[in-house]
Amino acid sequence: MLSQLTLFSDYSKPTIKFPSTRYQGSKYKFVGWIWQCLKDLEFHSALDAFGGTGSIAFLLKENGKKVTYNDILPFNHIIGKALIENSDTVLNDYEVETLLREYSHIDYPNFIEKTFKDIYFTDEENHWLDIISTNIRHIKNPYKQAIAYFALFQSCIIKRPYNLFHRKNLYVRLQEVERSFGNKKTWDTPFAVHFKKFVLEANRAIFNNGEICSSINKNIFEVENNYDLVYIDTPYINENGIGVDYADFYHFLNGIVGYDNWKYNIDYKSNHLRLVRQPNVWCNSLSIYPAFEELFYKFRNSILAISYRNNGIPKINELVAMLKNSGKEVKIYTSDNIKYALSSKLTNEVLIVAE
Repeated sequence: MLSQLTLFSDYSKPTIKFPSTRYQGSKYKFVGWIWQCLKDLEFHSALDAFGGTGSIAFLLKENGKKVTYNDILPFNHIIGKALIENSDTVLNDYEVETLLREYSHIDYPNFIEKTFKDIYFTDEENHWLDIISTNIRHIKNPYKQAIAYFALFQSCIIKRPYNLFHRKNLYVRLQEVERSFGNKKTWDTPFAVHFKKFVLEANRAIFNNGEICSSINKNIFEVENNYDLVYIDTPYINENGIGVDYADFYHFLNGIVGYDNWKYNIDYKSNHLRLVRQPNVWCNSLSIYPAFEELFYKFRNSILAISYRNNGIPKINELVAMLKNSGKEVKIYTSDNIKYALSSKLTNEVLIVAE
């Protein structure tokens, strides 16, 4: 049966400091509310199926769960390795300083400086990115490397207008004009300053909850089905049929991860040099229906917790019907109104819990 809508307004933050994030669609501001919806359910192992920033996986880890973080985007997988899978490894100050140096004995590539001139960052910044990317690739410890990549990703995001890589718009940063948005001081702060700050934030977030947690990088339909609870936060398609393609928004970060093969994967017809687009069932208003059906069937033996909005495609009642058809009992929790970044509309965050 379907419960009545239940409202919560508890937006308490995790006890352990989760790193700041400017990631599109992040659930960080909702973690306290989401935990209020989940805390009385009986589960131990949990899958964060579309992990993103990792804020929900982190919430579950903090509450003693055996957490698997999954995301199909390589750069997100590395974030999951740094903050979720990692239980005790940090980057010390000396290691950070060694990463920030340019060494005469290393023949540094100049791919970013040469390829992305006048697109996202200045020439000097692009040169720095080539150096730091190369130095990070020399780190042997996978968790130290993951923390360094995390700090690099966050540094790149914070220096971008809109915090995205969806346009060739370096000029927005460089124009001497009155500004109604953005933070020019942040944009102009050197990469190294941001990098150090984000390493410290990541270091503060590392802890051991007594369970073996992991980060994987798979299409969700290829993930094994052996979890007590599966948290689902797919990309959204709004009522106008427009989807959010995170691979397009953050392609530059995926490029950094695959630096050595980056040049082979660029769509050179795009003026902002994104990576070649891959099919994504979650960004198509037709394919998303059978995708949800398949997803719900795949994890039919798990408790499902689906983050959603009240203006998405499919509609909430359509998702509920799919879940009820598989024999689930469904409850719907609705948050207070909130305005998301890059949107002028107030919307509700919805959590659908199906047991």
